[in-house]
Amino acid sequence: MFTEASLYAPVVTGSDGAVRVELAADHPGVGDPDYRARRDAIAALALDWRRGAPIPRAPYTDAEHEVWALVSRELAVQRDRLACRAAREGAALLSLPADRIPQLDEVTAALAPLTGFTYLPAAGLVPLREFYGALAERTFWSTQYIRHHSVPLYTPEPDVVHEVLGHAITLAEPTYAELYVAAGQAARRVRSEDALEFVSRVFWFSLEFGVVREPDGAKAYGAGLLSSYGEIQEFRDARLRPLDLAAMGTLDYDITHYQPVLFEARSWSEVLDVVGGFFATVTDEDVARLRHDASALA
Repeated sequence: MFTEASLYAPVVTGSDGAVRVELAADHPGVGDPDYRARRDAIAALALDWRRGAPIPRAPYTDAEHEVWALVSRELAVQRDRLACRAAREGAALLSLPADRIPQLDEVTAALAPLTGFTYLPAAGLVPLREFYGALAERTFWSTQYIRHHSVPLYTPEPDVVHEVLGHAITLAEPTYAELYVAAGQAARRVRSEDALEFVSRVFWFSLEFGVVREPDGAKAYGAGLLSSYGEIQEFRDARLRPLDLAAMGTLDYDITHYQPVLFEARSWSEVLDVVGGFFATVTDEDVARLRHDASALA
């Protein structure tokens, strides 16, 4: 199982048909029965959904809308300071509500006219080949639940804040969107699970946790940084390495801590050329060669 799998609480369906989200013992909402019931209900909505049907609307509470409003406001402040230009432009183009959680059909309605991307509801973890492959069709599998209100600026798993204030704002910007499409095409092109894992790691260190140098300093362009109130303020303290596809595709990472090593492009053009070029052409043979290069330098 790829490392990303542990980002999500498992979703199981009992013999009675009831859907249950299994939260970890240290999850902030594990002891809140109302929150757990909503998590189960939202997961069930996604599991019941079928392509072609309207995207189900999640039953958010006033408290959850307040969480969104707080996080949205605080992230906007950090984004103005620390996000790359393309991400700021995407956020301005998307123009989603800041005072309440947007439903996924609202995200699609705002996003599709800009870059053609649409959102699909996911109960939790989507298999990597399906998740990445969908990007080639300009579709994005998104969770709908939001973090627990007790720690509004923290989540142990990707929630709707990450999916929208991280990914949707970038998918709204055309050059970003083409990177996602190319990543999806790469996932469909490679044949082996080993090559798919390599592609997913390059995605992790670019479209999730990528950094780009701009005239006024290092800026975040990865969705994981853009949607993390804490980590977007700390990423400049990481060891910032030049773009290196062999290292990006083989470096292990710990999802439970801020990333100690990140890869910084010298410009947005270098992101498009190096990362975009990799996604556009990578084959299993290329991955084998890059793994060999990484081993030789180890």
